[in-house]
Amino acid sequence: MYPRVERVKPEKNYTLIITFNNGEVKSFDVKPYLDIGIFKELKDLALFNSVRTCLGSIQWKNGQDLCPDTLYLDSEEIEHH
Repeated sequence: MYPRVERVKPEKNYTLIITFNNGEVKSFDVKPYLDIGIFKELKDLALFNSVRTCLGSIQWKNGQDLCPDTLYLDSEEIEHH
C-alpha cells in the first residue's frame, strides 16, 4: 500500500500540492483529467479549489475523487512547500 494523503492544497494551473503520511510533498497535475466525465466540472476554479482530504485521499465538493495510489504514483516530488 502506498502512502495516504494528509493535506492537499489547490494551486494555480490546476495542480495540487499533496502532503503524504510518509512526509513526502508532491505536486499532482489535474489537467489531464479535466476533459474526462465528471472531472470536466473541475474546470470551474471555485469547484477545483473546494478539494479536501477524505479517508486518506482527496475529494471535491461535487464528489469527484482520485485513488490515493494514483495521486502518489503520478505526482512529482517537490521541495517542501
